Amino acid sequence: MEKSPTAVASPETAAAGAEVAARFRSLVDDEDVGAIKQTQHLILGRLQDSNAVLTHFNEYSEQCFAEVSNDFASKTRLLKSMKADLDHTFLKLRRMKSRLAAIYPDAFPDGAMAKTMDQRPDLESPLD
Repeated sequence: MEKSPTAVASPETAAAGAEVAARFRSLVDDEDVGAIKQTQHLILGRLQDSNAVLTHFNEYSEQCFAEVSNDFASKTRLLKSMKADLDHTFLKLRRMKSRLAAIYPDAFPDGAMAKTMDQRPDLESPLD
């Protein structure tokens, strides 16, 4: 006859289980278990305090970011506009220098034109 999974454990099995549990309890001292619980409670308190501090910091950081994000966006737009203006100005200067070099070739020594055309670094190219 097969035992069904819902069958009640035999008295021998229950006694053996109680014996194993009693031996496990005898391996660990109750004072040690109490000390472990106290340490865990202390660690839990510290973690909760840390969590509260981090939550406060995140809220403060979010508030500060909200305050400066609009200013940062406007400054970014201003810098992009300034860059476009400078690019336009330098383009005009390069064209003027080219025209001057074409009209007055003796005014610029050989190779001097290439050095003076545009000495700015290219900020849009990726760095290698």
